Amino acid sequence: MPTITINYVLTYELSFAPNYKWTEDGLCFNMKSGRLINKTMCGRSIGYCIQGKFYALNTLRKQLVKIKSERCPFSGREI
Repeated sequence: MPTITINYVLTYELSFAPNYKWTEDGLCFNMKSGRLINKTMCGRSIGYCIQGKFYALNTLRKQLVKIKSERCPFSGREI
């Protein structure tokens, strides 16, 4: 059975919910569940449902922080 694997580079996370991470392309992932989070529209606002609450994009952009590199204890390299 053939399989396909896709790798994403995560660059941003939320300051108040660090398990939600974004790619440079704007894809949002929940790292606890490992799922892709879809953009939704609530009224006129476009945004994401984070921890059961809707946040508009203009609100989330203020809360994004760049993911810091960490040292991997097994290889000694930075990730």
